[in-house]
Amino acid sequence: SNRKDAYALQRAEAHGIPTIYHPLLPYRRAGRSREEYDADLAKKLSQYPVDLVVLAGWMHIFSMNFVKHYSGRILNIHPALPGTFPGTHAIQRAYEAFQRGEIDHTGVMVHRVPDEGVDVGPVVLQADVPIYPTDSLEDLEARIHAVEHEIYIRAIASELGIGSAR
Repeated sequence: SNRKDAYALQRAEAHGIPTIYHPLLPYRRAGRSREEYDADLAKKLSQYPVDLVVLAGWMHIFSMNFVKHYSGRILNIHPALPGTFPGTHAIQRAYEAFQRGEIDHTGVMVHRVPDEGVDVGPVVLQADVPIYPTDSLEDLEARIHAVEHEIYIRAIASELGIGSAR
């Protein structure tokens, strides 16, 4: 993780799964590039048998210095349907589009990360999420996060060829 306090690190450690904390800030402070950061992360991961790189709460766009090492094995989750609301604040932007009458639902997708594009990789799994006229932004966020947690588990299990990961 690039965040020291990421809950995923605690969960992994509790199950004996090795973890790596790899912050970007020291690179930035030293005037080093994202490409160097990504290459160093790939090198750190190379000492492990990586089946799948699962981005959860990861808010950096990987350069090809990372992606080239894990071609076809990087999954990302995004709180929008393919081709809609790429990048940050997707839920808020979907909510605002609903308020303007432009959409009647949104969704969640799990997609591969084949390059440096933002939320444009091939879709592994997606699910529609309704938006109700009585929804607040917080209501929609909660419903989307519940769907994210469910479909990410299903997508990961499918990619690894295992049954339900619950």
